[in-house]
Amino acid sequence: MSQLWIPGAEGPHDDFVARIHRQIGRFAQERGIEQAAVEIELRDGWRFVVDALLPEPGYGFVTIRPHPGDGELPPELIVPIGSIQRIELYEAYDKPSRFGFSLRDPEG
Repeated sequence: MSQLWIPGAEGPHDDFVARIHRQIGRFAQERGIEQAAVEIELRDGWRFVVDALLPEPGYGFVTIRPHPGDGELPPELIVPIGSIQRIELYEAYDKPSRFGFSLRDPEG
């Protein structure tokens, strides 16, 4: 019997995203800023400023919500976790054209 192959890393996506959110929160708190600017680079070279990172739909995938004013990108991208090359955090003055990241409500 064959099995359905789904690309991406298996694992607790909620925990992965929660840990990223904690790092972003720590970064902002240590610098005394309200929000950090977050930029994601994918392995294929695409880079964009991120408004939110969500653990859905799971099964090796996460949802990235780019900032609406960031080029010609769609409102949301669903990508394999393994396609994320790097996540960069900035203070507002480091990247003046960048926007803040929306931390997910831990209750929601």
